[in-house]
Order: sequence, then C-alpha cells, then structure tokens
Amino acid sequence: MTQTIELDITGMTCGHCQSSVTKALKTVQGVADAQVDLKTGKAVVQGDADVQALVDAVADEGYGAQVAGR
Repeated sequence: MTQTIELDITGMTCGHCQSSVTKALKTVQGVADAQVDLKTGKAVVQGDADVQALVDAVADEGYGAQVAGR
C-alpha cells in the first residue's frame, strides 16, 4: 500500500546535505520517491517503506529525522 510519509529532518545546512538525505531515503526498501526541502527541513517520502528504516537511513548519514508533527 502506497503512503505518504512526511519527516522533519535536522542538521542539514547545504545542498550537499539535502542530496545525502535524499539518496539515503531512496535506498530504503519500499521507497518509490523521496523529496527533501532544505529550506523547510522536510522530507516527503512516497511508498510503503518502514518509518523506522527511513529514520535509521537518515541517521546513518549523520542527520536527525522524525515523523513530522511528533
């Protein structure tokens, strides 16, 4: 089942950071697409990926992530 997951991302300061987070999210099994906005610090992921796997992938790159609004 395809869903939209919005994450708050912390620690991004530049375009390279944004690119690293985007690539990390896209490597998670079940992700159909991931868009990361440096200005807002948000990531929007489409697919059926496990939320914890998304958070862990971002953390492995050295950034913080949590489900938006938590």
